[in-house]
Amino acid sequence: MSKVQQFGAWLTKWFTLVVVVWAVLNYFVPSTSLWAKSYTGYFLSVVLFGMGMTLSIDDFKRIARMPLMVIVGTVAHYVIMPLLAVFLCWLFRLDGMVAVGVILVGCCPSGTSSNVMSFLSRGDVALDVSIGLLSTLLAPFMVPLLMSALASQYVEIPVGALFITALKVVLIPVALGVTVHTVFGAKVSKVTAVMPAVSQVAILLIIGVVVAANNAKLFTAETALILPVVILHNLSGYGLGYLFSRVMFRVYPQGFRYAQQKAITFEVGMQDSALGATLALQAFAANPVVAIPSTFFSVWHNISGSVLASWWRRRDDRYDIPADSHDGRPVSVPEPALAGAGQGSGAQPA
Repeated sequence: MSKVQQFGAWLTKWFTLVVVVWAVLNYFVPSTSLWAKSYTGYFLSVVLFGMGMTLSIDDFKRIARMPLMVIVGTVAHYVIMPLLAVFLCWLFRLDGMVAVGVILVGCCPSGTSSNVMSFLSRGDVALDVSIGLLSTLLAPFMVPLLMSALASQYVEIPVGALFITALKVVLIPVALGVTVHTVFGAKVSKVTAVMPAVSQVAILLIIGVVVAANNAKLFTAETALILPVVILHNLSGYGLGYLFSRVMFRVYPQGFRYAQQKAITFEVGMQDSALGATLALQAFAANPVVAIPSTFFSVWHNISGSVLASWWRRRDDRYDIPADSHDGRPVSVPEPALAGAGQGSGAQPA
């Protein structure tokens, strides 16, 4: 393993902690990242180019093989998270650019971190990747459309700027990455091996720019409610995503089994907050406060996703629930739980 790969593995393990430390550094020393403000679009393009280089034609074929689940999961994401954002803005009486920032992160596609969380929880990673891919490819169209419909009450939305920016930093880099992978195949394996480290550094730079640019506004009366709103947005996304997948299980149990329910939960609740921050800095350059919700979301959803994935895995191990379980019901209950049951009551484990 090369030193870059070793660094990438270390950074992946400690990414959330590194993000917090990096954000604190940029808060107290804004000059650390302010130089990079004009380059955030390029940083995200590098991330998505790396994503494209890991994709093959088979990834697109997989979407064609299970279109119902992928389409339904993508629709759930683009319905639940944007509407949740609007509801939370109303509930907490958010207004102006702060509300625009909350809605913007809600309109973004699924975050790539959800793939990791789905894997850690023994969810359907293939479905997770497929939903993330489709929602990302749709982002240049869905983000401007949703922002125009949901955030125009607060400020005039630069729909054209959002579309062009999303097209340049999302669709074109992904397409180029896929093309490179298709043309050169295994020859790019050495490059793709180091891309996770490069991508994480790029995301750190984006976060640093947002924190540095908002140094004076990060913890003010205007932005005080952003963190609790972001936390509620993410946790409610998990809850509604899981509830939605359980409803779909009733409708189509063959397709929305336990592993698929985990994948949809993470795909709905986790956002591509790096894209949200980049779009905010590019399309709302005069108001960098719009990028704050995306930055908070980037830190928080990695924490909550890790906790949820660990809890799910421990629960499955405790109750001997296999990864390919039909509905996730426990097949056994630990002895202490059985010992506590009333003798002769005929009670059965759930």
